[in-house]
Amino acid sequence: MASTETVYLRKKVNLLGAVCLIVGTVVGSGIFIAPKGVLKNSGNVGLSLVVWFATGVFSTFGALCYAELGTSIKKSGGHYIYLLETLGPLPAFLRLWAEFIMIRPAVSSVVALAFGQYIAEPFFSPCPAPEVLVKMLSIMGFSFVVAVNCWSVNWTSRLQILLTTIKMGALVLIIVPGVIKLSSGQTENFHKAFDTSSLTLDKLPLAVYAGLYAYAGWFYLNFVTEEVINPKRNIPLSIILSMVTVTIAYLLMNISYYTVMTSQDVLESNAVAVTFADRALQGFSSIIPILVAMSCLGALMGGYFAGPRMLFSGSREEQWPVLFAMIHIRSTLLCPALLLMYPMVVFMILAGELFGLVNFYSFSRWLFIGLTTMGLMVHRYRNPNLPRPFKVYLFVPAVFTVVCFFIVGMSLYSDPVNTGISFAFTLTGIPVYFLVVQKQRLPLCINRAFHILTKKLQILLEVMPQEVQTY
Repeated sequence: MASTETVYLRKKVNLLGAVCLIVGTVVGSGIFIAPKGVLKNSGNVGLSLVVWFATGVFSTFGALCYAELGTSIKKSGGHYIYLLETLGPLPAFLRLWAEFIMIRPAVSSVVALAFGQYIAEPFFSPCPAPEVLVKMLSIMGFSFVVAVNCWSVNWTSRLQILLTTIKMGALVLIIVPGVIKLSSGQTENFHKAFDTSSLTLDKLPLAVYAGLYAYAGWFYLNFVTEEVINPKRNIPLSIILSMVTVTIAYLLMNISYYTVMTSQDVLESNAVAVTFADRALQGFSSIIPILVAMSCLGALMGGYFAGPRMLFSGSREEQWPVLFAMIHIRSTLLCPALLLMYPMVVFMILAGELFGLVNFYSFSRWLFIGLTTMGLMVHRYRNPNLPRPFKVYLFVPAVFTVVCFFIVGMSLYSDPVNTGISFAFTLTGIPVYFLVVQKQRLPLCINRAFHILTKKLQILLEVMPQEVQTY
């Protein structure tokens, strides 16, 4: 038995914590900014609601696949560790590479920008908030998240539960007025809901991307598998409870939006929830932006708590610098991974634009998620006798994988610039893998300098490798 002074990642995530982690990261900025992107690229109200339902079902399919992977492969690390165990080291490293240089910084910067936008928007409405102010508030919010994540696991968990409670209150506050108005007969905004005059099929994948962005986060629990109490029960159960709740809530929220606002109002709004509050909640309109900002903060905290576990896992498998597998000797937090990614996120906040960033990282993210669920089918074929406490029907990963690859392929046609850049960034990991990871062909002087730097940072950050095997 490990003593209280032993350094390792402890099992602290119970069923409530698991549900709050999933809901807390899924319900973030997405539902408050994605309706504009879904409507713009789907062309009409009716099809946008179909997209919201379809992406919810699609995300649930993916979440069920990850529930099986999480209960049969007991290591933390999410996408990375599943690709390593099923398709091999090169796809796994490319996912790790994309996570560090592109996906994690872009995801965090998108949520941080949404936080800054909702904090600043009420003070300048109906005019747009100054871009510089939004970016500065975004950096401040992200810095707070990093500080809490580097301070204490318990504080992070408690704050995550509190922020999840607040964001569910925000959802209820938006759903109830819209449902009341709809039940009283206010349905004029749904007339000609399926008017196809503005529909262009080449933009439909971007509508799906925007919807998937709002549901993204269902896979974060798999990043912390080794820290989940009774994972055989709590991983599948928390995923099912979370995805059913979120899908129903998202549909009701969009119906509420369209009951109160016309499609033109949604397209012209920089902050849909604020515009909705101005129309439907005159007495409470000033509260909505604060609740939405807290929701974004919760999503940012959950994603930044789980995300570095992938780098931790990659480092433990000797595919990433050893410093990323080290844990703080007192707080047992992954401080090196958290701190070393901080400047990259700040850079993307300063240089990026919200919707462009969503398209930028979505290509690489969904490409690797499709490969992961394909790996699930490969894993079943190679290991037919492996115990699987939770098992999905084979058509679920098959359908999910095909749709993933179709969306990824179509997005190259719909937005070739952002998705092409994302693809190019991903491919830059191939020479890095063959030169540095597989054969370690770096000159001896560089290896020595890197070793010295690692020791200095280890002393400075007060970190050391995990002393107990937790899988």
